Amino acid sequence: MTIPGSTRKKQIFFFPVTYGTMSPLGVPQQVILINDKFPGPAINCTSNNNIVVNVFNNLDEPFLLTWNGVQHRKNSWVDGTPGTMCPIQPGTNFTYKFQVKDQIGSYYYFPTTAMHKAAGGMGIIQVHSRPLIPVPFDNPADEFAVFVGDWFNKGHKALKTLLDGGKSIGHPDGIHINGKSAQVGASAEPSWTFEAGKTYRFRVCNVGMRTSVNFRFQNHDMRLVEVEGSHLMQNDYMAMDLHVGQCMSVLVTADQPPKDYYLVVSSRFTKQVQTTVATIRYAGSNTPPSQELPPPPPEKTAGVAWSMNQFRSFRWNLTASAARPNPQGSYHYGQINITRTIKLANSRNYIDGKLRFAINGVSHVDPKTPLKLSEYFGVADKEFKYDIIGDEPPPDIEKNVKIAPNVLNATYRNFVEIIFENHENTMQTYHFDGYSFFAVATEAGKWSPEKRKNYNLEDAISRHNVAVFPGCWAAIMLTLDNCGMWSLRSEMWERFYLGQQMYVSVLSPERSNRDEYSLQNTTQLCGIVTNLPKPPDYV
Repeated sequence: MTIPGSTRKKQIFFFPVTYGTMSPLGVPQQVILINDKFPGPAINCTSNNNIVVNVFNNLDEPFLLTWNGVQHRKNSWVDGTPGTMCPIQPGTNFTYKFQVKDQIGSYYYFPTTAMHKAAGGMGIIQVHSRPLIPVPFDNPADEFAVFVGDWFNKGHKALKTLLDGGKSIGHPDGIHINGKSAQVGASAEPSWTFEAGKTYRFRVCNVGMRTSVNFRFQNHDMRLVEVEGSHLMQNDYMAMDLHVGQCMSVLVTADQPPKDYYLVVSSRFTKQVQTTVATIRYAGSNTPPSQELPPPPPEKTAGVAWSMNQFRSFRWNLTASAARPNPQGSYHYGQINITRTIKLANSRNYIDGKLRFAINGVSHVDPKTPLKLSEYFGVADKEFKYDIIGDEPPPDIEKNVKIAPNVLNATYRNFVEIIFENHENTMQTYHFDGYSFFAVATEAGKWSPEKRKNYNLEDAISRHNVAVFPGCWAAIMLTLDNCGMWSLRSEMWERFYLGQQMYVSVLSPERSNRDEYSLQNTTQLCGIVTNLPKPPDYV
């Protein structure tokens, strides 16, 4: 298979994946490096560029990278999840080829195998608008990628051993900013430098394992301009909540007296608040930052309400150009008839004394053969069954949970509504590979059809991650117009590893190359399809 749109600019990256030693929380430990870095190298590209990434696995375990937020139009073959690809074996390499088709925004790559995500192996994906497409803000003086999130001092293998033994990984040991942590008042080199009067873009992603965070700049407001590929109506904020798996862009103007200032990141909705800082230095400054930090938002019930209201303040800029010249608001999602409603409820379960997590009473487990390969080779019935969950959660989701591959069959081009119900007292975030969706509502309690009257059907933002607050529900709407096998998953990685995930199979009845690309000749085969003859290509 050639790269879609192969006349477009091609960017080639070489990603040697190795172990190294770093101290994100001050304790030396094994981390996963890409090009000897954590965070790894940035993929800095423009809408419609073709991306080629040659990944060399120098670890002692199989490895995969996924490209969180990149839609891979018609091309789930390179999505980088265990349901779509055979892992890259130790001592071998694989070349990912994909196009950032009609996308802009802030995304990131990270490993989906084992518990490698807890050790790093991740980096930013910055997709810029094409030069002739106007952007609704002036070009910043510089751009900075900021990875924030919780961190565990236990190594990724120790965490995996805990989960395999049916135990929780527990609470994280701290918060990091770009693989480092610092305390207020401690001597530290500046992470970023400002020139007075200039404006800077910070692309901030929560790449943690389980913890929502809040970030804020000492004495500086932020202007939110982009969330996961959507330009927003621009509002100023003093503090921003960022849930696991989410990315956003804020503009910060150097309009304060020249000195040093802190970027502050703290945990949200945790019994013990964990905080770390990084230093911003105005050029020529030799004045240390003040030790008086900007206050965090409220916690507990008031904090949930604060965060939900902030989510509701995000509005799509309907007149701004998207990745193409047409305005973002040219797609009138609120006027399309819903063809299917799928309600999904998460649960925490113990099966034979071991911890598992489930969606609608099924705790997902990966079969030996990637689901997409079994499906393509016509042997899916030997590996999994479709639709073992219904479109409604069973009344007793805490009981009778089964462990099995969880694959939902969906109809190509249907316009669907997905409701996420969270009956637990913890935060949830969900991500849907291959798509962006409209996050139209979130409220406390249980969902019912009458709740649709509260949907934002005009200017909800298009994104790939939605937060579901404790005891609440969230609703998303989307058209299933991207054929493939797509991961719909919890971004809390303990939950993902122990089953709170599923796949959505979207097939074109015509088996046409117009709708989905055929199996690539370079695709690695494994499991029961290893020695099977390759099916005919789509035409």
